[in-house]
Amino acid sequence: MRIKSFIVLCFLIFLSACKKDKNSSPVQLHTDYSPIEEGRYVIYESTEITHDAAVNQHDTLTFLLKTKIGSIYVDNEGRAAREFLRFISLDTGLTWQLSDTWTTILDGNKLELVEENQRVVKLLFAPTIDKVWDINAYNSFPKQNASYSSIHTPRSINGNNFDSTITVKQADFFSLVDYQKQNEVYAKGVGMVSKYFKDLIIANFDTLNVLKGKELYYNCISFGLE
Repeated sequence: MRIKSFIVLCFLIFLSACKKDKNSSPVQLHTDYSPIEEGRYVIYESTEITHDAAVNQHDTLTFLLKTKIGSIYVDNEGRAAREFLRFISLDTGLTWQLSDTWTTILDGNKLELVEENQRVVKLLFAPTIDKVWDINAYNSFPKQNASYSSIHTPRSINGNNFDSTITVKQADFFSLVDYQKQNEVYAKGVGMVSKYFKDLIIANFDTLNVLKGKELYYNCISFGLE
């Protein structure tokens, strides 16, 4: 009798576990923070500043940058990859010139971008505040950890209101001679909508006394599918 009761109890526990598994919600990776649908594009107001005090160079270039998801192909590791096309306009969008053809890949829970033949890990899904990853895990550059400084937050950029964005902190370092501050913002259904990049050699803790380095600023002005 005790054996029979034990069998019944085990059967009830099994049914309960099955019911929990059936009713549990699937894990949301939120990969739509960087959609890779063909034809998806984003246009940015862009500023690039190059510093070299040794030759009295502090040059500023302003332009429009357009990124667009291109056709699909199989990369050298047998993965489905997408062309990541970059166009530049110096005349407020009247004409566009193709400047780069990079590659973007959604590999499991990682979004990768192959830029200038260097493979970097841009995003790690699902986004959570405690996630940390090495951007340069698959290239020869030094280790550079990234993390999320905000997740699923609304944001407005150039009059575009985004209901849900994530911010990736890529660098935040300050010393006597170095100043590095880099982050990217991604919006659901759009992709990257903002980029802030400073990698500078400075003098005596003074971030305004720049000896050498580069600054980049991208801010989304429009996006869509074509």
